[in-house]
Amino acid sequence: MVWVKSPDRLGESGFYTLLSATDQAERANMLAMAQWQALHYLPLVLLSRARVMPLPRHIAVIDIGKTNAKVVLIDSVTRQQVGGKTTPNNVVNLGIYPHADVERLWSFILDSLKQLQAENGVDGISITTHGATAALMAGDRLAMPVLDYEFEGPEETAAEYGAVRPQFSETLSPRLPNGLNLGAQIFWQSRRFGAEFAQITDILTYPQYWAWRLTGARASEVTSLGCHTDLWAPDRGEFSSLVEAEGWLKLFPTIRPAASVLGPVSAEIVEATGLPLDTPVTVGIHDSNASLIPHLGGREAPFTILSTGTWAISMTVGGSTQGLDAGRDSLANVDAFGRPVPTARFMGGREFEILVPHPIEPSAEDIGKVVAQGIQALPSFAPGVGPFPHSAGRWTSDPAALTDGERTAAVSLYLALVAQACLGLCGLGRSIIIEGPLARNTLFGQALAALTGVPVSASADATGTSMGASLLFGPEEAQVPQGRGFSPLDVPGFADYARLWAERVVAG
Repeated sequence: MVWVKSPDRLGESGFYTLLSATDQAERANMLAMAQWQALHYLPLVLLSRARVMPLPRHIAVIDIGKTNAKVVLIDSVTRQQVGGKTTPNNVVNLGIYPHADVERLWSFILDSLKQLQAENGVDGISITTHGATAALMAGDRLAMPVLDYEFEGPEETAAEYGAVRPQFSETLSPRLPNGLNLGAQIFWQSRRFGAEFAQITDILTYPQYWAWRLTGARASEVTSLGCHTDLWAPDRGEFSSLVEAEGWLKLFPTIRPAASVLGPVSAEIVEATGLPLDTPVTVGIHDSNASLIPHLGGREAPFTILSTGTWAISMTVGGSTQGLDAGRDSLANVDAFGRPVPTARFMGGREFEILVPHPIEPSAEDIGKVVAQGIQALPSFAPGVGPFPHSAGRWTSDPAALTDGERTAAVSLYLALVAQACLGLCGLGRSIIIEGPLARNTLFGQALAALTGVPVSASADATGTSMGASLLFGPEEAQVPQGRGFSPLDVPGFADYARLWAERVVAG
């Protein structure tokens, strides 16, 4: 079975339809077509749409991260945020397993859209969410709760799943713990909850679940299918052998580009929010890939985007996948054009929260003391993930004896050193652009510039993901935001500090 273009669907390029390959020659022709579209479908959709609809002025972006969720309003002309609301994204630890509180999030989304519409007006809606999450639908309801990917339940079937999951060479997806491989989640749910699983009519990746709730229309999309799921074969541009072998292929709706308009909001949404009936909603995109959109086509490749939040994710556009290591949490994401992007990651935001209870801006004296005395945090404080998944995190000095400034300095340097290790896996671009919270950490940016020897800058956009998602309505008009550059850290002994850290990591 193979996904190919269906040119007669609504006259819009970029739709995919499931067809049977009657012989090897036909299959080869279909696959060649699918690969071509993976490279070209987004520009074609945008060009086609630009001829029939104007760029919405005020774009509401629903941005659901693992830790926080927000709805922000982006002015598509000024590329500035003009409003927004945020809420914690808490996990519900009740029922058959820990799960996303989708009804609370839904109420938050509707309230936010209503407020933004009243204050400024909303002309379009785009969606971006974290990965490793799917909604298993039974008609118009959830067959089971939306599983929290940090829950260890899928480990119950790890051995059985390991026997059927595709090789890294096919999916460029490493084996990750708990439910971080979406395929492992679905496999476990199919074995553990057989009766409920038998009721499933559709599997919706997370951005597309929220798009369905807004429009009533269903779709699949490659950036969410291609983020360490085991479900997608990036080099072939089609579902992996696991999906066909498990009989899940029929459960995934038609693949549509992230930038295509899934539909207008439903009448129910109009009544709840006051939005115009013709408010368009895009299919939506995986959050890390949303961060790439403002830069695609606007920078000389290879370049590296470091997208930060709960995760610190390094993506080198135009880089090679040859250095990826399945055992060190490196993989290929799939960008909005369907192309593999070498990626390496660690839970930088989560580790910073664990290690720095009271962060402050460290002084020059704080930084100097940490470097001179070799005060270091060693990986990893988020076990099972990152470039050092089997190392137990530890301090070389008692952290309780450190001031808040010294502790912030030591952890900022730790994050820069781990980020450098990630770049050794996904490849180092000619420049590095930091997006998200770590873009505001001056010491982190300076240390990374000193460690890598390439220009490092902070994105002018505070989040990256929200701006990128808004550009699904028109990335062809995007101007890459220029942020501040970081001068390389100039502290005596820092090069020796970095060498000592590497030696300590190797020594265990």
